[in-house]
Amino acid sequence: MYDYRTMIATNRFGLGARPGEAAKAAPDPQAWLLAQLEYPKASLLKSPGLETSQQALAGYSAYTRARREAQREFEGDEAKIREATAGMTQPRERVAAEILARTSFALKTEASFRERLVRFWANHFTVSLSKNTVVSVAGAFEREAIRPHVTGFFTDMLVAAETHAAMLLYLDNAQSIGTNSMVGRRRGRGLNENLAREILELHTVGVDGGYSQEDVTAFARILTGWTVGSRRDRYPIGKTWFDERRHEPGTHAVMGKSYPATGGEQAMAVLRDLSMKPQTAHFVATKLARHFIADKPPEKAVNKLARTYLSSAGNLKAVSAELVKLEEAWAEEPAKFKTPDEFHISTLRGLGMDSLQRRGLRGTYASLGQAPFSAPSPAGWPDEADAWLGPDAVMKRLEWSQAVADRAGGRVDPRQFVEEALGASAGERTRFMVRGADSREQGLTLALMAPEFQRR
Repeated sequence: MYDYRTMIATNRFGLGARPGEAAKAAPDPQAWLLAQLEYPKASLLKSPGLETSQQALAGYSAYTRARREAQREFEGDEAKIREATAGMTQPRERVAAEILARTSFALKTEASFRERLVRFWANHFTVSLSKNTVVSVAGAFEREAIRPHVTGFFTDMLVAAETHAAMLLYLDNAQSIGTNSMVGRRRGRGLNENLAREILELHTVGVDGGYSQEDVTAFARILTGWTVGSRRDRYPIGKTWFDERRHEPGTHAVMGKSYPATGGEQAMAVLRDLSMKPQTAHFVATKLARHFIADKPPEKAVNKLARTYLSSAGNLKAVSAELVKLEEAWAEEPAKFKTPDEFHISTLRGLGMDSLQRRGLRGTYASLGQAPFSAPSPAGWPDEADAWLGPDAVMKRLEWSQAVADRAGGRVDPRQFVEEALGASAGERTRFMVRGADSREQGLTLALMAPEFQRR
C-alpha cells in the first residue's frame, strides 16, 4: 500500500495518480515533486492545429467580417450564410480544439505538479469566454502567457499576461483611450479602468493592498495605448502593440511613486514595481497556500512563502519549492475539496485514460459545471469548498461517476483503483464498501464518490 506522503504528492500537489505513477513517487515523494520544477519545457503544450493568438484573432476577424457580409447579402437566410462561411474556422471550434488539447495534456503528463501550477496561475490571471472577442484566443493566452513562466519570475508572467491580446480584449484596455491623447481629443472617447483595477485588485497587491481610486485612474491612464491590432490599424491583426496616439501623455503617480512619460515603458515600470511589493508577495502566497493547503491557509505557511517570494525577487520556482517543503502542506487529513475540473481530471488519470472525444468532453464539462476558460468573473473560479458542495453539484458528480463506471464496463477492478489512486488515504469504511459492491461498476462508483477521493 502506498503511504500518505506518496498520495499527497500525487493528489494534493499533482492532478491525481495515473496507474504506476505512485510507484515512481513512492521512494521520495518530495524529491519527485521538486524534480518537476527543473524542466520548464514540461509545461509547454504543443498540439497540431492549435494557432497562435495572432493567427486565431486574424481568423476570427476574417470570419466575423465574412459572416456580416453574408448576413447583409442573404438577409437572415441562415443556410446560405453558413454556406458562405463554409471552410472558415468558427470561434467555438477553436476553443473546442484548445479544451481537447489541454485536457488530453493533463491526462498524460508525467509532471502533474507543474500542470497544477499552470492551472493555478491561469485562474489567477483569468480570461473568459464570456466576451466574444476572447473565445478564439483564450487557449492561446494560457499557452503563450502562462505556461512558459510557471517556474520563471512573477514579473515576467505579469507582463506577459497583462500585455497579451486576450487580456487587453477581455478587460477592455484595447479600447481605452487617453482623454488628452491625439486620438482622444479627436474622437472624444475616453478611459476604461477595468484592466488597471483588476491588475491591482486581483493580480498583484490585492483589494487590501493600499491603493486608492486615484491610483486606479492614474494606472489606467498609463496603460492607454496598449492595444491589439485590427483592420483599422497599421499593425497586424491580433498583435499586441503600443499606440502612442492613444496614450495619455504626462507623468502619473501610482501608489506613491511618480512615473515619467516614457511611452509604452511607463506601464512596464509600474508592473515591475507592483510585482515586487510586499503586498503582492503576501497576496500571491495566500492564494498558493489556500490552493495547496486549506481554504483558510495557516498564516505561518503564508509568511514563509511570502518571504521566499521577496528574497528571490519573485522567482516562482523558488516559491514552488518552498511550498513543497512546507510541513503544513503534508498534513495527512485532506483539507481541500476537489473542484469539478480536479475531480474530472483525477478520475480519468486514475483510470489510465489518455484519449478523449470532443463531444463527450463538452458534455462532461456542461454536466460538472466548470468548463475551461469560462470563469464567471475576472476573479476566476472560486478555490473554496463552499462554492462546490451544493446538493445539486454533488448529485451531478454521482451521476457522472455512474456513467463513467458504466462505460468502463467492468474492465476496471475498483479495489486496484483504490490502491493506485488513494493508497493509505483510503479508510477502512471505503475499502469495505468497495469490496462488498455488487458489481465492478458499483464498486468504481463508490470509490469515485468516497470522501477520500472527493478531497485532496
